[in-house]
Amino acid sequence: MGRDPPVVTVAPPRPPVDAPAGPDGGPGGVPARVLRAVPVPLALIVMIALAGVVLGRVYADPLLTRLTAGAAVGSVLVSVAARRLPSWLVAPVSVAALAGWTLLSLRLAASHAALPGGLGEVAADAARNAIPRLLTAMIPVEPAPDTVLVPVVAAWLTGLAAAEVALRAGRVLLGCLPPVLLYAGALYVVGPNAGPAVGPTVVFAAVAAVGLAVPAGRRPAAADPVAGLAPAVRAAVRLRLLAASAAGVAVVVALAALLAPVVAGQVDARPVDPRRYVEPPQVESLDENPLIRISGWALNPDQKLLDVRTEAGAADAGPPRIRLAVLSDYDGVTWRVGATYRNAGRILPAAGPAPDAATDPVRQEITVADLTGKLLPAVPTPREVTGARVAYDPATGTLIRPEGLAPGLRYTVASVRERPDTNLLSTANVPAGDAVARVLRVADGAPEQLRRLATQLAEENGAPYARAIAIADFLAEHYRVTADAPSGHAYPNLAFFLFGPRNGGGQRGTSEQFAASFAVLGRLAGLPTRVVVGFEPKADGPVRAADAYAWPEVLFEGVGWVPFDPMPRPDEEPCPVEEDFRPKPDDPPPSEVPAPTVEPTATPPAAAGPARRDGQGRPATPVLVGGGLGGLVLLVGALLLTLAALRRNLTRTRLVQGDPGRRIAGAWRELTDALRLAGHPVGADLSAAEVAERAHRVLAEAQAARVPTQRLVRGGEVDELAGLLNQVAFAPGTATPAQADRAAALANGYVTALRAARSRWRRLLWTVHPGPLRWRR
Repeated sequence: MGRDPPVVTVAPPRPPVDAPAGPDGGPGGVPARVLRAVPVPLALIVMIALAGVVLGRVYADPLLTRLTAGAAVGSVLVSVAARRLPSWLVAPVSVAALAGWTLLSLRLAASHAALPGGLGEVAADAARNAIPRLLTAMIPVEPAPDTVLVPVVAAWLTGLAAAEVALRAGRVLLGCLPPVLLYAGALYVVGPNAGPAVGPTVVFAAVAAVGLAVPAGRRPAAADPVAGLAPAVRAAVRLRLLAASAAGVAVVVALAALLAPVVAGQVDARPVDPRRYVEPPQVESLDENPLIRISGWALNPDQKLLDVRTEAGAADAGPPRIRLAVLSDYDGVTWRVGATYRNAGRILPAAGPAPDAATDPVRQEITVADLTGKLLPAVPTPREVTGARVAYDPATGTLIRPEGLAPGLRYTVASVRERPDTNLLSTANVPAGDAVARVLRVADGAPEQLRRLATQLAEENGAPYARAIAIADFLAEHYRVTADAPSGHAYPNLAFFLFGPRNGGGQRGTSEQFAASFAVLGRLAGLPTRVVVGFEPKADGPVRAADAYAWPEVLFEGVGWVPFDPMPRPDEEPCPVEEDFRPKPDDPPPSEVPAPTVEPTATPPAAAGPARRDGQGRPATPVLVGGGLGGLVLLVGALLLTLAALRRNLTRTRLVQGDPGRRIAGAWRELTDALRLAGHPVGADLSAAEVAERAHRVLAEAQAARVPTQRLVRGGEVDELAGLLNQVAFAPGTATPAQADRAAALANGYVTALRAARSRWRRLLWTVHPGPLRWRR
């Protein structure tokens, strides 16, 4: 009897244990989850990196864009990798990674800028000076440790906040707020220094839309909330939901209709430059007017000021002149540089040479000896400076070291020396108009003898170059150089130098008087002139005080600035000055002591650090809403505090800083701004007396309507302020500090009284109103 064969049951194949189930319970779920998880982090990374792209438009190198992109990637990826960690642990981990990326960024920036010193020293200096140097740096900004620190840290903190809100809390829309604020901040910092960022803005909006459109993860389909209700109730609930949706759409459309014209009207508006609120590097009076140092150097000819070494082949066209400063402003008393210095990197911006000018590259290594101050000597025109942190004024080409010079300081300057085509000078014209008004301006009070001399020299020589040669020859033939001549180049000093009796000390001076006289006579003859202070041509060796001198320059169209030499020829006896130009003998005027120039200051507001949310798990909706509202309140509060601080600083700048005339004018602007804030702007066609009458009437009406028992500001007080303003306008230089203090007190009294007559809400808005910060002054 045989046995039946055994029955074998074959089980269906099972998926691998480690293969996640797909949407239908089968394999293949990993790619789907990855595709759902990638868009939001990627969108955040791209949005933060685009802020770096926008800010990088004012930088001279793409290093900043790369560093901010790295910060965006690092901050978001740290949050993605730590999603399963408790929320309170993510911030310390991310901040530790931020420290590492920041140190690496500072090292790369220091190496790129060739800055000396260790990483610790560089990092400490960058931490102390990051914000002011970023806002006072010259455009284009060189990526240096102090100019990349703030953008890198801001990008990392933005990525941390955005990733935690969007990925951990699942609130993608709220998570997009930090990148939007960072992008807006980048646009504000760039201001008018670059063109409109149309392309990056469109890409930014598109990426944000994609991130919002793609869900962050799978969620079970929500059941119909009205499925279990009675038909009548269900219809009523659905009708209410439809009405609420329609009302929301109507509100959005209405806001768009109201705000669209306002936004469209700002398209062609010039953005505000935040650099106007930050004080650029300042110089002392001796650096603002180094011309007065010529006589002192002439009395100590052996004093060693510099050591110069020129690289081989750089001075084949002859030793170059070394320029210390360019003085373009003259007020009848003193010549000044009048520069606005901006912190610069190694590479300096410079306009191209004249079309027909020959250029020679010059590279010199300069070691400071006994030269003091902040002005940094260099062969014109400097293009690259290594070995010293500098600030630069492109309008004059003057360099300073903000920390000041010190014995032993060694730096290298690469310059491009221009040699104009002299064949074009005889027929070249001189420019005119607003672009050169600064170097054509003749201050009031020029002596009649100077005007007569300039007129005669101009009438006898029609072409501009012939006029310049005639002035230089006249000075060289009629005057002598003496080292012990008193310093001074105000109108009385120049008149005494040109027409004073020889036996009384007239008709002799240093290069200070020769250069200043040429420049003033040139301007009276219609030539755009300036005075340059520097040192005799030197290729190698020490530069001594005897090598210091001043020379004038004239601007010609198509040729550029051309130096002239009005100094007498050696061993030539000067001719006597014609009797027509000799005034009655007079005592020589005392040497002038120019007042130091003080620029307005502005303190940048401190940036608020990002807040950190503790707790574990996904926060509830009320917590998110509360956090969002709290952040909005903090943001609005910070904005109001910033506006109030800027307003107080503007008032202080107007009423306290500057010469008396400037302070009186500032007090008047405080009064006119107060009238405008009160809804009564004054037109430019009104005289000061008419404005004062209106101001008194406005205050009287406001106080009578609100606080009739309060003491009114007397009309005479406002009239007194108007009188001080007229004195400044029609008799410049006569105002005293006491009068400036009186003007400040009058303006403060009026503004306080007018503000007190407003309602409480309007008094609060008065303090933070941004109008005075942007109104034309």
